[in-house]
Parts: sequence; structure tokens; C-alpha cells
Amino acid sequence: MAIEKKTIRLLILEDSQNEAERLVSLFRNAGRATRVHRLTSSDDLQDALQQSWDLLIAAPLSDGLDPGEALAAIRRQAKDIPFIQLVDGTDTDLITEALTLGAQDAVPLGEDERLVLVANRELANLEERRARRAAEVALRETEKRCQLLLDSSVDAIAYVHDGMHIYANRAYVELFGYEDAEELEGMPMIDLIAASDQAAFKDFLKHYPSEGNAELVCDGSKADAGKFQARMSFSPATYDGEPCIQVVIRTDAGNAELEEKLREISSQDLVTGLYNRSYFLELLDGAVQRAVNAAQPSSLAYIRVDRYATLLADIGIAGIDLLLTDLANLLRGHFNGEAQLARFGDDVFGVLQPGQTPEQLQPSLQALLKKVESQLFDVSGRTVQTTLSIGVAGLDEKTVKAQDVVDRAHRSADELTDGNGVKLYNPAEELMAAANRGNVLAMVRHALDTNSFRLLFQPVISLRGDTFEHYEVLLRLLSPQGKEVPPGDFLVAAKDAGLAEKIDRWVILNSVKLLAEHRSKGHSTRLFVHLSSASLQDPTLLPWLSVALKAARLPSDSLILQLSEPDAIAYLKQAKVLTQGLAQLHCKVALSQFGCALNPFNTLKHLNVDFVKVDGSFAQDLSNAENQEALKNLVANLHAQAKLTIVPFVESASVLATLWQAGINYIQGYYLQGPSQAMDYDFASDE
Repeated sequence: MAIEKKTIRLLILEDSQNEAERLVSLFRNAGRATRVHRLTSSDDLQDALQQSWDLLIAAPLSDGLDPGEALAAIRRQAKDIPFIQLVDGTDTDLITEALTLGAQDAVPLGEDERLVLVANRELANLEERRARRAAEVALRETEKRCQLLLDSSVDAIAYVHDGMHIYANRAYVELFGYEDAEELEGMPMIDLIAASDQAAFKDFLKHYPSEGNAELVCDGSKADAGKFQARMSFSPATYDGEPCIQVVIRTDAGNAELEEKLREISSQDLVTGLYNRSYFLELLDGAVQRAVNAAQPSSLAYIRVDRYATLLADIGIAGIDLLLTDLANLLRGHFNGEAQLARFGDDVFGVLQPGQTPEQLQPSLQALLKKVESQLFDVSGRTVQTTLSIGVAGLDEKTVKAQDVVDRAHRSADELTDGNGVKLYNPAEELMAAANRGNVLAMVRHALDTNSFRLLFQPVISLRGDTFEHYEVLLRLLSPQGKEVPPGDFLVAAKDAGLAEKIDRWVILNSVKLLAEHRSKGHSTRLFVHLSSASLQDPTLLPWLSVALKAARLPSDSLILQLSEPDAIAYLKQAKVLTQGLAQLHCKVALSQFGCALNPFNTLKHLNVDFVKVDGSFAQDLSNAENQEALKNLVANLHAQAKLTIVPFVESASVLATLWQAGINYIQGYYLQGPSQAMDYDFASDE
């Protein structure tokens, strides 16, 4: 993707002024106008993060601020700032450590051309992320306004799919004399047409798809059996992503009565005089747009009155209203004119403070706590005291939905079990809490953030005297309680959340690191590593993999990338490109779960594959002569194409003779050894 040559805002963590200026010159010489700030301390970073930045480049070491601390600070504030770590030489551990901590890339010192290329890539990715967030906000705003227009339109509008109502606005519902739109959902539209016109209506719908926009004049039938003449306009549309027909009905009678009923909803809470919940949510939507499009941060304070139920029982509804009114007046006097205040719920106030981060707003909220705690409220001659629980969440450039911010602030307030406190939303704490509650996706995210996945290794044994030691890499996830989460559960959750590719790269990086250590002890070891369908479609995988292998100083053929047959069939074009690219890198390729497709060998015509792992079903019940013959035929065809064959799930010695006679190259299974945390199988014992 071509990069727009606009001014980039660059942070540099580098003690040497001269070296920082040299880095800036690299970008300017590459045609990138650059605004730069050199970081000197933790406080300097905190001040800098109040602004918007496009990239941070960190030297290997800094006396004023550790690079890891800088990265952690960026994460705490949920800033979308790509981080490139410079490292001394091509030390595998340093590169792996930087990537594990969350850096987008690690570039050896002195490789200036590569640094500029990496920076350009990350800047392009950043622009795409910003554009996507802006588009998502714009789409939600458009959908919201469209729905509002539909709901408030004086025209009677409905959406019909296969002749059935799926939506009707209030004007449409009232036109036909019903009380609620739910009464019409799922009702055939023909039921609203007068019996005398139903035949003509059916004929119209039959020919409508080929005619596009069209009109029909007929009599409508009301719920009380009354009739009226209606002019119906039909046009193709979509609703909730589904194709349907939009129906707009205009009657000969005027819409004065409907227009009179449709009035503007007040933005004010009647008790406190503050904004009401619905209007406040609109203000939050606007703040989200400004945060995403203009990098203008805001903070939401979710302020709950402590012991509300007890107060209600003690002073009654009238007394509560007086107390809330006094609290609202106190809030007005405490916050500056820019703050927008609302009664968000029965016992909850909302404060939207533009231009301030949660950390900046915290001192003001602490002062508010003291005011309320010391305040003696007069309620109908009685003295009442209360305290507040305040949860705070920020609206920043990565915020997409206002409701997400409300939920974060709400949860933070809930964590103040003793009340009378302020709690800032912390993404890391939130993730850990969700993981502890058993949320599988939260556990996956937490494992990625804390580098706490577990890799296991299962030996793949040669039946033909191969001198290499082979292991398959298997990924495991432990719950906070130390129990193993079934791979099927967490891998499906990760795929649905778009994390499969990130997990693949984590597995590859850590496998490469452990493999380099193991081979340095004199072992000729190769690892089979799975690739998900997401990585199979990722065009950036090959260059990334090339860098990872070079950094680890590993021969490329020590890594065997494994695709599944179902994924390869579903994305055959991408799989072909990927396997060709892996061959150019001299990496080996394995195809697993082979033999279950209608024509499995058709897939092999398009792929550059070295190993074929047959589906586990071929290893079942090999005492049956028919099953033995099926396996032998499959293997013979594979060998004719010079493919090395692997049979998994070998559970007993009784099948070894059959597998040998079938010509199998490799076997794998619990009979030999189950998955282990160490690569410690004695391959010499099988010679």
C-alpha cells in the first residue's frame, strides 16, 4: 500500500542528541517530513503522551527511561503508538524479548534502510487502523441517525422480507391501528391489505423483483377492520444486513395528527435539571468521534451514590429526590463549565470532562469525594450524609463505542466494594479479572500479554532411519486456577476474535527461540509448527518469518510449517502462494489431516508440500484388512509423488508392523511419547 507522504510525529528514546538527530535525518532523507520529540525521563513521557504521536523508536538502553517502562506506559494509557526497538547486533534473545514485550519490530543498530522500511510499514498500518476506527464510528453514527429518521418519520415505513414484516416504524403501526410494532413483526404484509385487493397485491409482489422501484395503490385494512386508501412505494433495501423490501405508505389524509404526536424528547432530567441518560449518551458519541478523528481525549466519571437502597428506605422517594437535587447542585459548583453533567440512572450521575485524561481528572474527583463526605444534606428537616463510588474511563483514539467506555467506568465503580473512592479503569486489571472469572477469550488475551502460553513437544519418529530429530509443537493454555483449557475451546475463541494470527506468531517466535537453544547442544532437530487459516492468508508472514529465522541463526529447513487440509482447500490460492514462498525460504511444509476430501490429491497438485500427515482415521482399526488396504493405497500414491508420510495417533505396538509394511515414513502418538515440555525423547533407542 502506498504511504501518504505527510508529516509524521516521532518520539525517540535515545540519550545521545546526535544519534537522535541522525535518526530524524533518515526519515527526512527518505522524503518524510518529521516532527520529533526526544524523551528524557518518565515524567517527560507522561507529558508527551497527552498529545498524539505516530511512532516511537527506542535505543537498546537509556539512562533516563527504560524502553520496557516506556512501552508499559503506552499500554496503560491505551495509546496506539507503534513501538520499534533498536537492538545491539542480531542477538536472538534480545529480538525475541522485544517482540514478546509488545514491540511491533526489533531492528539491529546500523540497519538504517531496514529501519525506514519497518517504520513505513508500521505507519501505513497505523493509518489503516485510524481509518478503520473512524469508519466504524461514522458507520455507527449513520446507522443511528438512519434508525432515528425511520422511527420519527411522519411517513409510514416498513421493511418486508419474504412477504413478512421485519420492522415497522411508529407511523406505520399507528396507521394500521396497532399499539406496538411487535404485533406486526413476523406478520405477513398481505394481512394488512383489504381482501378485495389481495389478489392484485400478490400479483404485484410476484413481478416486483424484476421491476425494481414501483408503486401500488390499494386499500389497507386496519386492526379494527376499517379501510383506507393507500399509495405504497416499494424499493429494494437492506435491514440488519439482510436484503429486503422497503415499503413507504402515504394516505390521502394528511399527516397532521401524526406530526402532532411526534414531539421532541427533552434532554433534561426532571428531578435534577441535569442532562438525562439518552441525551448524555449522544454527548458521549460526539466525544468518541472527536477522540478518534481529532485526537481530543475526554474522561467519563461514573458517579454512584453509596448505600442508595438504605437511603431510599430511610427517607423515601421524595427525600431521595431532594438529596439528588442537592448532589446535582454540588456537582455543578464543583466542575468547570466544560464538564457535561447528567443523571445517568436512579443512583448514578455521569460527568463527561473534555480535554482531560482519567489521570488528570483524578485529583478533582478526590476533592469531590471529600466535599460530599463532609456535606450535611438537609432533607425535609433531617440531616443526611452519603458518600460516592466513582469509576473513571478515558475516551481516546482507540475508542470505538461509547457504551464500552460506560461499561468500563461502571465496572471500575463496582470494584469499590467499600465505597467512598475513585477507581481508574486499568485494561490489564480488567483482563486479569475476566480471566479469573473463566472467560476463555480473556485468558487468551492475558496469555498473549504476559507471555504465559505453554509449548509442548511430541516426538515424530522415523521408521526409515532418518537422522533428524522431529517434534510437533503443541500449544496449551492454563486457566488462572492452573487447569488446562481444552485447545479446541481457546483456539476457536481466538479465531473468532481475530487473534489466531497473533497466536501463530507467538508460537513461531518461542519455538524458534527454544529450537535454537536445543540445536546449540548438538541436536539435529526440526519442529513441526501449525499455521492457522488466518496466517495462511497473511501476505506479511513470509518476510516476517525470514527475519525471525535469520535473527535466530537457524537453518530454514529446521522449521516445518504445517497446514491442515481443510484450510488448504478453503484458501487454496493463498496456500499455493504461501507454500511457494516457504520453498524459496527453504522451509519445509507439511499438510495434516490429509485424505478426507473428496479428491485429496487434487489439492497436492497446487501445493509445494514435503510431508503429508494422514488423517487420524486411517490409523484406526488397522486389524481390519479393508482399512489396511485403504492406508496402503493412500501411502503408495503419496510416495509416488515423493511425499514423506506421517501417521499420527499410534496408541499401541500392534499396529507398528502394519505401518512398516505400508511404507510409512514417520509415526507419532502416545505409544511412543505424549506431549512433553522438554525435547527429551531418546531417538537413538529407535535405531
